[in-house]
Amino acid sequence: MTQLEHAKNGNVTEQMKIVARKEGLSEKELLSLIAEGKVVIPANRNHKNLDPVGIGARTRTKINANIGTSSVRCSVAGEIEKMEAALAVGADTIMDLSTGKNIHETREWIIRNSPVPIGTVPIYQALE
Repeated sequence: MTQLEHAKNGNVTEQMKIVARKEGLSEKELLSLIAEGKVVIPANRNHKNLDPVGIGARTRTKINANIGTSSVRCSVAGEIEKMEAALAVGADTIMDLSTGKNIHETREWIIRNSPVPIGTVPIYQALE
C-alpha cells in the first residue's frame, strides 16, 4: 500500500511518524494532510535505507539536488560523489537525470547509498 492509501484508511505508518516528528506536526494532522492529498511522503518500499521526508502543505521547504550522467561524463563513482556533496550541504531529495550509459546500474548505486528520496526519469532509462 502507498502512504496515501494508508492515510485514507486511517493507518499511521512508521514513515508518517518520522515525518510528523521532523515537521512538528501531530500524527493526526499529518495523516489528514496526506489523506487530503496536501502532503506526500515519497517512500518506495525498495529504498531500504530511506529517511522519509514530507513534501507539501505545512511542511518546511525542501532542497532538491539534480545529478546525473551524460554521454560526455559517465561514472557511477562520480554520481555518488555528487550525491554525497549534495547531502553534505543539506539536500532533502535527489533527482537523478542520468542520460549516459549504464543508467540502471547508476540508479541502483545511488538508491542503495542515499538516505533521501530519489526521483528519476524512467523514459531516459527506457531509451538506453
